[in-house]
Amino acid sequence: MKNCLLIGLIFSFQCVLGQVFPKYDSTLKIGKTGYRINCLNKSNDRNILNIRPIGFKAEVREASLEIKARVLSAEIDDLNNDGFPEVVIFIQEPSGKKSLFCVSSKENERLEPIYFPDITDDMVLSKGYRGQDDFKLVEGILFRKFPIYEADTAIKTPTKKVRQIFYRVVAGEQGTWKFKAFKNFEMNAEDSKQ
Repeated sequence: MKNCLLIGLIFSFQCVLGQVFPKYDSTLKIGKTGYRINCLNKSNDRNILNIRPIGFKAEVREASLEIKARVLSAEIDDLNNDGFPEVVIFIQEPSGKKSLFCVSSKENERLEPIYFPDITDDMVLSKGYRGQDDFKLVEGILFRKFPIYEADTAIKTPTKKVRQIFYRVVAGEQGTWKFKAFKNFEMNAEDSKQ
């Protein structure tokens, strides 16, 4: 009886604290090259993300970095059309905000980050934004969708519209890469579920 009560309390405590995130460990490849992505997801606000290149030149080593988030998933594609794979790692910050971290292969000789812009820096795209993003990668295009809220922060429910933004990877300054929005539109929330 005591064991059942203890198990019930532990389960209730986990539900109160929020979602439990499993360890993320996945290998993603295009042909013979790709990445192994690993994150224990133990903490809500501090984890080590490991990115191990597969099929790269021998001197390319695994990258380990601390992120203030948890890894949700990852996808691979040739986003900059250079014939080498990039990996997009979808993350969730402690606040619940979803975002991403992207790494590019520089001719399978080294890893480089791809900059993803903060939506709050764009007055047009961020109008009515309060998070709850959904991301999807389809044939080299990153899709972002989120519900639109009224400007009045006292209103807690979204309008019946969502905004969709399409991003592609373009050349940045000094040989870097970045995501750039190239199309956006609003639609009814019911239509976006189809």
